[in-house]
Amino acid sequence: MIISKKLQDAINTQIGNELGASLQYLQIAAYFDAETLPNLTQFFFLQSDEERAHAMKFLHYLLEVGAQVAVPAVAAPKVSFSSAEEAVGAALKWEKEVTQQIYDLVEIANEEKDFISQRFLDYYVVEQLEEISMMDTLLNMVKKAGDKNMFMLDNHVLALRAPEGE
Repeated sequence: MIISKKLQDAINTQIGNELGASLQYLQIAAYFDAETLPNLTQFFFLQSDEERAHAMKFLHYLLEVGAQVAVPAVAAPKVSFSSAEEAVGAALKWEKEVTQQIYDLVEIANEEKDFISQRFLDYYVVEQLEEISMMDTLLNMVKKAGDKNMFMLDNHVLALRAPEGE
């Protein structure tokens, strides 16, 4: 194994965090589906898929470095939201928490002078800037649209996601 047990355990925890985010985004997608906002629904389904892909990337990294994979239990997501603003606000809050989790992983890799893991984690550091920026923009759009204009906002939300490959 070319990473420490401490980093192995932290990455296993992060796999659970990413899977938890995926589940939360599924629940937010369900909220928007119930509100008959198909593009916001699709937006959060895509977010859920991306979070699951992140979990898988962490899992494959552990396998590649010869570490043990131990996927932790994942807490149930928040089920109901009183408004679009609350749902998107929860997503932004989650992305900020994930950013701190990634920083904590980077800190471990830096302390241990684990340059391979540092390079691996660079992707997530950059990715979190994109995620926070996107959710912050969406939250501002939701606030400006207000409850009465959510259908108009729904027509524009998918434009926030960068095309595949970018």
